Amino acid sequence: MPKKQKPSVGGLEESLKELEALVERLEAGDLPLEEALAQFERGIKLTRSCQTILKDAEQKVEILLKKTEQAEPEPFEPEGGK
Repeated sequence: MPKKQKPSVGGLEESLKELEALVERLEAGDLPLEEALAQFERGIKLTRSCQTILKDAEQKVEILLKKTEQAEPEPFEPEGGK
C-alpha cells in the first residue's frame, strides 16, 4: 500500500485558494446537483487537510515554547505517528 503524502504548509495556501474558488462556484448556484455534491465533497477533504496542517503547526509551536535552553532537541512526531 503506498504511503500517504503528508500535507505541507505550502499545501495549506494552495488548499485555501482552491477552497475559496470552490466556495465561489457553489455559491453561484449554477452547478448541477451531482457536480455540486462532488465539489462539496472536495471542499470537505480540503478543509480536513487544512485542519491537519494547522494542528501539526500548533503542536510544533507548543513543543518549541516548552523548550528551555538546557533541553535536548527531539524529533517532532505529528499526531497519528506518520
